[in-house]
Amino acid sequence: MQRTEGTAVGKVDQFESVFRAASKSVFEFAPVQVGSILVVTDLGEYEADRLGGEVKSFLRVVADDETAWRVVHGNEFGTMPELLALVEEARPDLIVTYRHLHSTSWQWPYTLGEYVDVLTQVTTTPVIVLPHPQAQRASKHALQHTYTVMALTDHLVGDHRLVNWALRFTEPDGRLFLTNVQSEATFEQFMGIISRLPGIETDAAREQIMAQLLREPTDYIASCKEVLEEAGVRIGIESVVTVGHRLSEYAALIEEHEIDLLVFNTKDDDQLAMHGLAYPLAIELRQIPLLML
Repeated sequence: MQRTEGTAVGKVDQFESVFRAASKSVFEFAPVQVGSILVVTDLGEYEADRLGGEVKSFLRVVADDETAWRVVHGNEFGTMPELLALVEEARPDLIVTYRHLHSTSWQWPYTLGEYVDVLTQVTTTPVIVLPHPQAQRASKHALQHTYTVMALTDHLVGDHRLVNWALRFTEPDGRLFLTNVQSEATFEQFMGIISRLPGIETDAAREQIMAQLLREPTDYIASCKEVLEEAGVRIGIESVVTVGHRLSEYAALIEEHEIDLLVFNTKDDDQLAMHGLAYPLAIELRQIPLLML
């Protein structure tokens, strides 16, 4: 019995050694440039221009006197090909629109609407999706500023692009929450497999694997802080690394910290559909603007 336990612990130590042998990923700071912004609406000219003014105020942190703006009115397109042609013509660095564009389905909170679905997947341009102007679901602080921003993912380590975009939209002296929530269900499934392997003491494996899963994003966020301090960036970095049900965890964090803008990845190289957790997040989190990369 003594020998079996020693062998089990030894094998767990070997797993840990393999984990630690991997080199740590250090954040690479690359400031994002946003030289042109396309605001897409289904509104009449007057209302569209008024919304465009609100968006300019909201995105003042990324825009200046040299930023090229274009506001698309509702009568400028009536089909998806026409909208994509407008985007191709403008070639913006950022698209801003709202859920349920050219649709009355904003009354039903189950989709983003076909225009936004396609826009976020077909184009390579990042898209900010605003609460629908008629739905009255927006938080009181929505579209006021971007003082508090959250970048979220289930694998933050090495995702420099996500962090750099989130930084660009965080106002000076603001706070950026770098959030990594591991799936509890996936972890338990993984541990269920390990528990059936002979010679591995499951409790020790659980403790050490969990510690490593949390350590890696924590170390990466620490590197973000160090790099940004050296670069003189005046943004506070907040670390949120945990295990949970993800969607419920994010919703609670967003409400707790009154997040002004949520930033997450949507593209998946292996499929046409939206990346992983992105779609349920986009559907559920209707009260604040979303930057979908």
